[in-house]
Order: sequence, then structure tokens, then C-alpha cells
Amino acid sequence: MPRNDQIIFGPQVCGSVSAEAGGGREWLVTDGLGGYAAGTISGLRTRRRHALLVTSGHVALTSLDLTVTLPSGVKIPLYTHEWASGAIDPAGHTHLEVFRLVDGLPRWRWRIGDVVVERELAMRHGHPSLAVAHRVVSAPGPIGLAVAAMCTWRTEGTSRRASGPALSVEPVADGVIVDGAYRLHGPGWQPAGFWHVGVHTREDGADDDLWHAGSFFQQAGPGQTLGISVWAGGLGETPPPVPAVIAAERERAHRLVTLSKAEGYGEALVLAADRFVIRTPDGPDVVAGYPGQGRWAGDTMIAYEGLFLDTGRVDEGRELLISRTRAAVGEPSGPAAPWLRHDPLDAPLWLVHAVDRHVSRTGDGALAAKLAIPLGRLLRHRLDGSGPLSLDPADGLLRLTIPPGAPGDLPAVPRVGKPVEINALWVNALAAMCELLGETGRDDAEPRARLRLARESFQARFPAPEGWLYDVVEGPATTYPLGAGAYHDDPSLRPYQLLAWSLPYAPMRGRPGGAVQAVGEALLTPLGLRTLAPSEYGYQSRPPAEPDPAYHQGAVWTWLIGPYADACAATGQPVEGLLTGLAAHLGETGVGSLGDTAEGDSPHRATGCLFSARSVAEVLRVKQRYLT
Repeated sequence: MPRNDQIIFGPQVCGSVSAEAGGGREWLVTDGLGGYAAGTISGLRTRRRHALLVTSGHVALTSLDLTVTLPSGVKIPLYTHEWASGAIDPAGHTHLEVFRLVDGLPRWRWRIGDVVVERELAMRHGHPSLAVAHRVVSAPGPIGLAVAAMCTWRTEGTSRRASGPALSVEPVADGVIVDGAYRLHGPGWQPAGFWHVGVHTREDGADDDLWHAGSFFQQAGPGQTLGISVWAGGLGETPPPVPAVIAAERERAHRLVTLSKAEGYGEALVLAADRFVIRTPDGPDVVAGYPGQGRWAGDTMIAYEGLFLDTGRVDEGRELLISRTRAAVGEPSGPAAPWLRHDPLDAPLWLVHAVDRHVSRTGDGALAAKLAIPLGRLLRHRLDGSGPLSLDPADGLLRLTIPPGAPGDLPAVPRVGKPVEINALWVNALAAMCELLGETGRDDAEPRARLRLARESFQARFPAPEGWLYDVVEGPATTYPLGAGAYHDDPSLRPYQLLAWSLPYAPMRGRPGGAVQAVGEALLTPLGLRTLAPSEYGYQSRPPAEPDPAYHQGAVWTWLIGPYADACAATGQPVEGLLTGLAAHLGETGVGSLGDTAEGDSPHRATGCLFSARSVAEVLRVKQRYLT
């Protein structure tokens, strides 16, 4: 039987490049700095960002193409490319016997009759460095291993053409330095130097040209290994031997699991969570998702409890909260971030929540004393009327308005008015501020008065006749155009109202939970919650290719399973079984991890980012809190 942190696929899955099989299941390893390696378990690159080394926002080594020379002299390519013509050539994936994810590290095994070869790779934590081991598991005699280095140097999400500037290649001991940016190192290096033109990546519909810099060669018998290292930064320094890097990463994985005290599939979630925690010159930080997502304040704070407190990384978390609070308070006043993304709007409220959860769970009164006053200044600054969010003095609730310069072609679902989740977060933040100030003996009269008004207003204003909460109150009377006129309340059945029960100081805590039951009946899926009930006007099962407000018209958001579980617990509804589908999903798309969105209709195909920090964090938090 496989271990709880081990995921295995056989030849019918990993030996196919279809989207339903190996070509649609992706793996990821990271270096703890924001760099990564990623691809599909079949070996086919389906995205421009799929590569064996991505560092500093640049794609470097795209692939290491392995060819085996059998004792008979027959050459068998074990790599796979798709071309602009639509051809799949060569078809090395057809020789795949097994793909495993063990200790978070991917491992492939190819079989050609009685010859079996494995590849395993790891990134050296804290270094932009990759180690790749090719092992001969069994063979009737020595076989030839030839590994072609397919290179580029370009920014993520772009393509490089043979007609453009050439890549420079500088010979060094046991390999080369490519474009002065990264180094290849291994045995038997033989230079090449030509382009492979028209390599296609089907997921983004792009073509790319790859530079064959050269190949590594070695004759190897059973039990022998060909190791290759690839790294950026410190190009004059050779990293530890490949086996040592892989062994160190395995040991690190064991330490992480032990520290977290996770069990069952929680072990895989702990290793998935580790992928998003990085170290920057300013301290710890969080990557929102891979590939191609950056560091977003809102996502970081939503994910905080699961990524740090439920994995035993309390000291790193504390450092992150301090640095993020200082950065937020130090931001100059000016135009708010684009109003279409709620991430920067509610990020300060989630930051207060994260600090409060840290203090509540760890008893760290010193952190409360350090951050309470800066957090208060941050909230006052963000609500001074200069940005999209402002405080309505009449009822103490927060209003979202359209700032000057907003686009004229407005989206179909503007959350203009008083959104339910932002005001639930506001009430929670006020109560948390009272607790943080009280922890240090400071005066909490102002936030307590604001809390009393906001909570009473929320409880009076948001309940809708339908039996759930309004999604937005005092919104514009018409969708197009947005402008002056009467206001109306939007009773659309959406999941954001869950925060009114799920947060520690939620405004509806202690109130009947009929709305939570209504949300579960209409919105709950095996992979999370739909953002709009299918019965509502404007429902869309599949989100668009590019993120926009239509992502909130029915697409499933995985991370919302966390607020739903908390709301169920707060209202006496069962939590058991909520994660069954998500546990199984760990092997379906982002192998060993969870993505951010899925289609609203069955079978809920994954969409968007396949490795999402807040999705992994919230599922891990729910498992650790309720299901262990």
C-alpha cells in the first residue's frame, strides 16, 4: 500500500498525453525562493511555464530529453513533445510504467522490455537549483543514457523564437553556462547548438522554439545513476551531488510532516502547503499559486492559519505578520489597487484576522502589543475615503464605490454598495482589534463603539426575506449603467455570506443558521462552493479564460470550503465528509495539491491555477481542526 504522502499512477494514466490522463495531471516542486519546476506526469509540456527550472520570473531549462541506447544498439527516446503541426513526436510517454509522487518529489519509471530506468528530481531548498537523477533499475547489461538539454531564457508567459537573439553558451567544467544566467553540470557533456522550432503548448495555444545546447552521456548498468545539476546564481559554485540534494529534500519533507502532526492525506497537504512559503530578502512570504501567480496580500492572509499555524511554522508566521503589517502601514497614500479585484480591498481586514488567530492560538501577547496600534492606523488609512472603501457613519458599515478612472465597460456583477463579506470581515476586525488592544491593556473604547454599531446594523440590514443574507445592500438600482438613482439590495444566493457565521467574531454568530443550510443545498460541490446558485440569473458553470468578475458567476472556489465548514460548526451542522472529494482530488489535476477554481457543473473540471495556496491551506486547516 502507498504511504499517505505518496500518489501513484500506472501506465493507463501516465502513459497517455490526453487531458483526462497524464497530459492533464501536473506536478510541481519549488525552491523556497519563488522558483519552481513543473510539468505533466506524462512528460509532455502543455504550458509555456512548464520547465525544469524557472527562476527570478524567467524560464530557463525547459526539459531534459532522455534517450536510452539498449545493449542491442537500438536507441529509444523516452521524452515527448507536441509540435505546431499537431504531431506528438517522439512518444516516450508510451514507455512509462509508473509515476509516483513520494515525499512531494516526482519520480518516473520507464520500461522497455527488461530495461527499466527511473528519473527523480528535487529542487534544493533555499537555492535556485535543480537536481535530476537517472537510475538504471534493471538491464541485461550496460545501457547508454543520453540526456539532451533543451534551453531558453525568457520571461514567464512569453515565447522565444529562433529568429530572435541567439542564446549564448559558455563552456565550463562538465557543462555550460547559458546566457550568463544558469549553469548545466553533469557527466560526458557534448555540445550541440541548434534550435528545435515549433514546440507547441496546448493549454495556452502557443508555440515556442527551444535551443538544444548539448547532451550529457553515460554508460550505466543496474544500480548506477547519471546525475545532472542545473542552477542559477553563484554560477562558480557547484551544488552538492545530486543524490545528496534528493536525500536532503526527502528528509526535509519528513521533518515538515512530523512538525505538523498531520495524518492521512493531511501529510500530502502539509507538503503541498510548503510549496507556497518562500523566503525573500524581507523575510517569509507566500506565493498565491503556481504557475504564474504572484504574492497577494489577501490570499496570504486567508491562507495564513493553514500554511503556518497548522503546520507548526509559528516563528516564520510571526515574522511574516510583522513584515506585512509594517509594509502595509508604510504604503504611501495614493490610488487604490484596481477595484475589480477585492484582494487589495479586504486584505487589511484579513491581516487583522490573521494576527488575531496567531495571538489566540499561540498566546503571543508580545505580538499583540507590537501590532495592535499599527493595525489600527492601517484600518483608519484604508477607510479615509481616498479609496474604493469608505465608512458610512450612519450605520457603521463599509461601502464599496467606483473610484475615479474606473473602466467604462463595467462588469456584469459589480459588488458596488455594501458587500456582505467585507462587512462581516469589518465586524470581525473591529472585535479582533478590541481583543488585541485589551491583551495589552490599551484603550479599546473607539473600536468597541464602532463594533457595537456595525454589528447591530449588519444584523438588521443583511437578512433577506428569502431566508439567507443579501449579497450586497444599497447597491445600484441597475447594472448598466451604474450611476445615480435608487438603491436596491441584491438577494443573489452566493457563498460570501458564510463569513457572517464562520469568522471568530462573525456578526451572525449565535443566530439561526438557515442561511448556511441554504448555501449548502445550492452551492456545495465535492470541490468547494459555487459562487452563484445554478437557479440564479446569469449562472455560468465555466469561468472565462482570464480572471474577471464572471469568475463569481457560478465557478467553484475551493478555498470557500473553509468558511463553509466553520459556518456549519458554528450552527450545529455536520462537518464530517466535507473533504472526501477534495482528498480524492489530490490525484486528479495538480498532483498532490489543490487548485483555486473548478466548473460549477459536474464533473467539476479544474480550471484556473492548479496549485493554490489558500485552497490547500483552508482544506488543511479544516482537516486539522475538525477531522483528526
